[in-house]
Amino acid sequence: MKPLYRSRLLISSLLLGGSLFAAPAMAQPLAAQADEPAATDPAEDEGEGIVVTGSRIVRADLETSSPVNVIGAEEIAFRQPNSTEELLRDLPSARPSLGSQVNNGGNGSATVDLRGLGANRTLVILDGRRVTPFGLDGIVNLNVVPVALLERVDVVTGGASSVYGADAVAGVVNFITKRDFSGLALNANYGIAEEGDGARWRADVLMGANLDDGRGNAVLGISYSKRDAVLATSRDVSAVPISSTTGLPSASTLTVPSLFRSLLKSASNPNGLPTNGSGAIYDPSIGMFRAATAADVATTNEGNYMQTPLESINAYASARYEVTDNIEFYASAMFSRNTTQLALNSTGTFSNTYALPLNNPYLTDAARSQLCAAAGISVANCAAAASATGGPSSAGYRTVTIMPSRRFSEYGYRYNTNESTMFQVQGGVRGDITSTLKFDLSAQYGETSQNQLRENWGSNSRVAQALLAYRNASGTPVCQDTSNGCVPLNIFGGLGTITPEMLGFVGLDSLVRRLTTLTVVTGSISGDLFGAASPFASNPIAFAIGAEYRDNTAKATPDMPAQIQGEVLGTGARTPPDFGQYDVKEVFGELIAPLVEDSFIKSATLEAGIRLSDYSTTGSSVTWKVGGALEPVDGFKLRAMYQVAVRSPNIQELYQSPVRALGSLTVDPCAGASPSAPSSLCYATGAPAGSYGSIPATSGQITLSTQGNPNLDVERARTWTVGGVFTPRFLPGFSATVDWFRIRISDLISSVTQDDVLNGCYSTALNPAQTPNAFCALIERNPVTGTLLTDGGAAGVAISSSNLGRMGTAGVDLGLRYNFDLADVFGGDPGNLSFAFNGTWLDYYWTQATPNTITRECSGRYSTGCTLARPTWRWNLRSTYAKGPFALSLMWSHLSAVDFEPIAPAAGTVPLTTPQAGSTAATYNGVLPQFRHVGAYDYFDVNLDFDVSEQFGITLLVENLFDKQPPQLGSSVAGTAHNNGNTMPMLYDAIGRSYTVSARLKF
Repeated sequence: MKPLYRSRLLISSLLLGGSLFAAPAMAQPLAAQADEPAATDPAEDEGEGIVVTGSRIVRADLETSSPVNVIGAEEIAFRQPNSTEELLRDLPSARPSLGSQVNNGGNGSATVDLRGLGANRTLVILDGRRVTPFGLDGIVNLNVVPVALLERVDVVTGGASSVYGADAVAGVVNFITKRDFSGLALNANYGIAEEGDGARWRADVLMGANLDDGRGNAVLGISYSKRDAVLATSRDVSAVPISSTTGLPSASTLTVPSLFRSLLKSASNPNGLPTNGSGAIYDPSIGMFRAATAADVATTNEGNYMQTPLESINAYASARYEVTDNIEFYASAMFSRNTTQLALNSTGTFSNTYALPLNNPYLTDAARSQLCAAAGISVANCAAAASATGGPSSAGYRTVTIMPSRRFSEYGYRYNTNESTMFQVQGGVRGDITSTLKFDLSAQYGETSQNQLRENWGSNSRVAQALLAYRNASGTPVCQDTSNGCVPLNIFGGLGTITPEMLGFVGLDSLVRRLTTLTVVTGSISGDLFGAASPFASNPIAFAIGAEYRDNTAKATPDMPAQIQGEVLGTGARTPPDFGQYDVKEVFGELIAPLVEDSFIKSATLEAGIRLSDYSTTGSSVTWKVGGALEPVDGFKLRAMYQVAVRSPNIQELYQSPVRALGSLTVDPCAGASPSAPSSLCYATGAPAGSYGSIPATSGQITLSTQGNPNLDVERARTWTVGGVFTPRFLPGFSATVDWFRIRISDLISSVTQDDVLNGCYSTALNPAQTPNAFCALIERNPVTGTLLTDGGAAGVAISSSNLGRMGTAGVDLGLRYNFDLADVFGGDPGNLSFAFNGTWLDYYWTQATPNTITRECSGRYSTGCTLARPTWRWNLRSTYAKGPFALSLMWSHLSAVDFEPIAPAAGTVPLTTPQAGSTAATYNGVLPQFRHVGAYDYFDVNLDFDVSEQFGITLLVENLFDKQPPQLGSSVAGTAHNNGNTMPMLYDAIGRSYTVSARLKF
């Protein structure tokens, strides 16, 4: 594996960046779900108000009606996360998203996906401020958030677009940093899997000082973290890719020696190369082609990662100073450099189409005769071609078109290394206009730059050049075109026959640079509404008004090989240069009105907000909210909120150039000796004439075509939350929160899934007439082989975006807390015992890409259409015993059982608008029964914490205490990114039991 950093780069980065950390003292247990004012920005210094996450109103006595889930400092310290993605992965209200478990299909970032509505519908902010996005999709990379700096994390899951703007359709994740720190704090931890791999390090330093008798404060934090890779071959579940349709090792698209996928024997070509359905293998021991066997095409997950490596250096600095008693200037700056790496098995020719001259120097006489017969070339012409002494101008020269699959194992593994650098600066002024009115004016600017380096992938054009070779008069293999130092390539041999000189010519590394920028200028006034108050309340009505301007740009600048379709071997897609920009001007207002306080009822509050936005891309839009809380008696509060939110399309959705990518598929309806689809549909979707009945079976991958749509409009969401907070007096230390939620999105920016397209064309349930329809028009097969895996010319399956979709989800969040002093029962000082429960029940989740596709119900299901499983029940229960400097804590995490997506209803029996299953009739998309169900999973983590002194403490964490193994599901049940290593490691732990020890020191 190539190193992620060179020493000099590491040293320079350490001087520039790191992340802030103040080591929390382990004393009290986690509050699993809290609904209390959460400070964001400004700092909670004396005399200063508090901004509640989900509101811009600065007043300490106010609470919002939206549920706020709080991950406190104690929980952060208990979990000892290496990155913030690890902290949020088990949050019941979030669906696991891109992170360290995603190898093939990842982009080097880590993201959060509240309610499973998509990471692009979750807004990530830091101290109430936006964070510069990672890429063209506008999503924030969680790796830039300084985990060691965090005081807590506030999660608002009721939608918050009227407060924070677009992207907050599902909610907001607000990372709250430590403020007003004075002193020095050091922290370090080390973790490793029981298997002896996957090591993790983190070291943090925080220093701060108060200035001028408390008029100001400055703080600087630096952090370094590193996570080692875990290879797929190091775990039993992932060592060999298993076919979800046969239960046997999956066939590879690349072999050593070469597998040929063209010129095969069929009814229309009885003289073709021998095959049993997998293709013809060249056998060096006999010097000719024979039918490939299962052993020939068997493969492993060699080179693939189950845990991707990460190296991160972060820095954060902030300062504030009161220039007068009522005016304060403040500033902050953050820097983050992250290097991640994805890895795959060696590259190769991937059944690309090449011209092979019949006088190729590595072609045996027997193999040449087979190729000539398969191509319909006479014996005489074949002999003449073999005797040609040069290129096309030579007498008798002739070529045949081949589609070889030769893995370049001699080259080593393929790497996709992404080095991203983000910096963001902010400055502002805030203060008092009057004793009850405050103002805040600020500006920020940030950039994220990426260097994505593909290493050891190879050049398609140079392979083509190197195959056009012959033996010169002295018997030496030479290229017809000797430019660029061409070295003839031998694809007709076993391991080792591709020499370093050959690889030196066909080898290729490719670089893609990306840059995103974010500019924000915002100002607000908040406080009491000129003393106006309800006659039944002592506190006045609070309000906030303001305006905001944002400008977002993003561009991708690939090198020339990356821009050429198919040039970089194995990418499946070109990377075109892209650029996009939009800006938005917004005004907003918010109102929280105490209606009743300590009168005939305990309290009643009304809350409302509105935001008017003018996007340069989609024009004007309005978001608003209205809600309130009712507390008839002390300890019993009801709350409700209704919000209308919008999300404007991001730069990628609007401006992405047409690209090809890879998807996964279990069964191709047109493949094999007995296809399930009729020949008319197979030919209508691009299969070559005479290929029906001999189209090779899928290797698990297909080509998908996507592109942006500049005509997209905003999508609109309606969110309901209704619930209550209960803190009964008769049970001191106990609290409960229950909240029902429902989210409906119309005009959804969505793409049809590959299952929607394939089933819509080939399924008798959705196309009972079995005639070409609109879905069939979105399919373009390989014109040579008839497969859905193309070499760049054909589109494969086209899945472009539109505003024709809709999405809906609903469920219940439940939080329970109980904390009591054991002295109340036993007397003396036996310690404290606490329990914290946080769970989400998913009632339904459905999505419909267009009015012509089914409304797919995915709660409790997984498939290539539903992708990653969505358990109907997810909950965490933390139980903690603490006494003095000692604390022992157990975390129990539960995932309910899930099933593979059931069979679709019979044609015409259920309207397309009714949520339903979508698997093909009777076959479950070909997935075997043993891969169609995953039982309930329970994980246990245990922590032991001890404060040796007031300055020094240690913590021991054991994760996956009982070493629960992940489910074996095969390699193609949930899509490429989600179905890594025959399981779903984003949801089920594939690393096994692991240990982390940490130490903290503060002065």
